[in-house]
Amino acid sequence: MSAPQASRPTVLDGIVAGVLEDLAARQTRLSESDLRAALADVPPARDPMPHFRGPGSSVIAEVKRKSPSKGDLADIPDPAALAKEYAAGGAAAISVLTEQRRFNGSLDDLRAVRAAVDTPLLRKDFIVTEYQLLEARAAGADLALLIVASLPGDELRRLHDSARELGLTVLVEVHDEAETERAVDLGAELIGVNARNLKTLAVDADTFGRLAPLVPADRVLVAESGITGPTDVQRFVDQGARAVLVGEALVKHGAPRDAVAAMTGLKAGKAEM
Repeated sequence: MSAPQASRPTVLDGIVAGVLEDLAARQTRLSESDLRAALADVPPARDPMPHFRGPGSSVIAEVKRKSPSKGDLADIPDPAALAKEYAAGGAAAISVLTEQRRFNGSLDDLRAVRAAVDTPLLRKDFIVTEYQLLEARAAGADLALLIVASLPGDELRRLHDSARELGLTVLVEVHDEAETERAVDLGAELIGVNARNLKTLAVDADTFGRLAPLVPADRVLVAESGITGPTDVQRFVDQGARAVLVGEALVKHGAPRDAVAAMTGLKAGKAEM
């Protein structure tokens, strides 16, 4: 019998490898102890959960220049200005992509948005170390994304606990049944169901409807990917979503404030106006 072949690296594997290289460079410029010291001057984190648990759909509006699946999406020379439009439209939170290689984001974008709005901010990145959580909090983030697929074994729980100790609300992202079970067993309060498989970049529009019944009713579900407007939001709300995370449709929209407002406040069973 021939020896089993090693599994081929996935898209997610490649992204995480690049993230770790860039992280190593940042760590040479700023030690973990200095980063922790900087937290002393950071105000307490804002809590987005009351808004997410409130009536009607909540929107996490994303500052996103490009993606591995779609390439360049929008020229965003002033992320703070875009964030102000999102906030004016009623966004419950604002997601800022900080990954550089595939998404053309940075921590500077997060800092600029923090200085411009009081809305809770999510650091959207491929977080695999505690140092990145410290960076997020020091830059003013109130939430951090943990992707189950990139955190094997006990790493998910370790980073989830570390994030909570820092005061961060954790959005735990899942893509399939096994990942959903891990998120639920973890006790994650905020669970994002991403219709895009980050290992292949394929999108399955039925992912949310398939996984939502596996999540206890006391958790808050966020629908991610493939959301183009209020009709999509209504469909996910009817399936149990309390919030939606939207990037491409908003950054490509000519009036992002109006686009956010149109996706906000939709109730289950309510026909779109």
